[in-house]
Amino acid sequence: MIKKGIILAGGKGTRMSPLTKAVNKQLLPIYDKPLIFYPLSILMLANIKDILIIVNKGQLNQYKKILPNGKNLGIKISYLEQNKPRGLPDAFVIGENFIGKDNVAMILGDNFFYGQNLTSKLLENTKLKKGAKVVLHKVSKPELFGVAKINNNKKIKLIKEKPKKFISDLAITGLYFFDNNVVKFAKKLKPSKRGEVEIVDLLNVYKSKKQLSADIIGRGGAWLDTGSVEDFYKTSSFVSAIENRQGFKIACIEEISLNKNWIKKKQIIDSIKFYGNCEYSNYLKKLIS
Repeated sequence: MIKKGIILAGGKGTRMSPLTKAVNKQLLPIYDKPLIFYPLSILMLANIKDILIIVNKGQLNQYKKILPNGKNLGIKISYLEQNKPRGLPDAFVIGENFIGKDNVAMILGDNFFYGQNLTSKLLENTKLKKGAKVVLHKVSKPELFGVAKINNNKKIKLIKEKPKKFISDLAITGLYFFDNNVVKFAKKLKPSKRGEVEIVDLLNVYKSKKQLSADIIGRGGAWLDTGSVEDFYKTSSFVSAIENRQGFKIACIEEISLNKNWIKKKQIIDSIKFYGNCEYSNYLKKLIS
């Protein structure tokens, strides 16, 4: 079982400048919660309680104000700083001591997932013992994404970054599950022309060993990338519409913990005090009334 997870929340956020000049993108709001709550909730739904958040140098205190150490959620949150963006696989080099001898999941800090059978899919993926697994989602403009071509057994045959010719409409989302070899493989990667190590190269190492498989989020699920200002607001509108129509919150991290019996009523009361008088607190009050 995968019991450890990494959220990669570094990056320059240049596509959302000037918003991101002073505040990290993952701390900006998607509707009524900071963006970081959404990928964190995904790891929690997967029963991952030991979580490392990798942040930009100098931004640690901003994160600790909102997510100190996870005790309030019955989980463990630790932090490491990344001096400069060196590519996604760098997370496994930075997090080597955190990973230790375990398998690990990684989610990008700006990814948003939603879907009815999402939790059962996540729990299935954490059973990974060997190899690597990527989560794919159908997109209408595959030329904008890294895409994967798969065979009937969901083994990945080909990965291509932003293909000019059609290969597949299955985009590689920012959610990955790896065995412990990931640290070793990540260390051996050479930077690309961009000067960063590439996740595609890391996945190709697993593919060459026939150890790379895929999981697909079906039609009932949504994956949104919040990379640009436009995507950010689309995601906010999506969350707002669902929450206001159905009356429950997406990515309410305290609710997830309470449902999993990781915390009790007392921690919810503490959270209400921490957040103060706001809609989010009112929702938490409903959970325990």
